[in-house]
Amino acid sequence: MQWTPLEKMDQLEALIAASAKRPQVIFKYSSTCSLSEMMRRKLESAVPADADFHFLDLLRYRSISNAVAERFQVRHESPQVLLIVNGDCVYEEDHLRISMEEIAEQVAGH
Repeated sequence: MQWTPLEKMDQLEALIAASAKRPQVIFKYSSTCSLSEMMRRKLESAVPADADFHFLDLLRYRSISNAVAERFQVRHESPQVLLIVNGDCVYEEDHLRISMEEIAEQVAGH
C-alpha cells in the first residue's frame, strides 16, 4: 500500500479538493500507540483501488490533526479513519472498529 503522508495544511486543502473526483481516506495514527501500529498493518492488507490513502502522524502534526477534527466535525481519536467525499466526512471509525472491508464498502457506495 502506498500512503501519502499528510504533513502540511495545504495538503489537507488539496485532499479536500481531490475528494470531489475521488474518495480520500485519512488514517490518523499515533507513533506511541501499539493499537495504531496494529491497525496500520491491518489496513495495508487489502486496499480498495478507487480511493487515495493519507497517513497523518498526529503527534508530529498536531495542528493538522486538530484542523481535521474541526473541519469535519469529528472527535479526535487515535487510531482513526475518515472517508472524505465531496469535501465532507461521510464515514468515520476509530480504534478496533476500523475495518478495511467496511472502508471498501463505503468507498464503493460513493
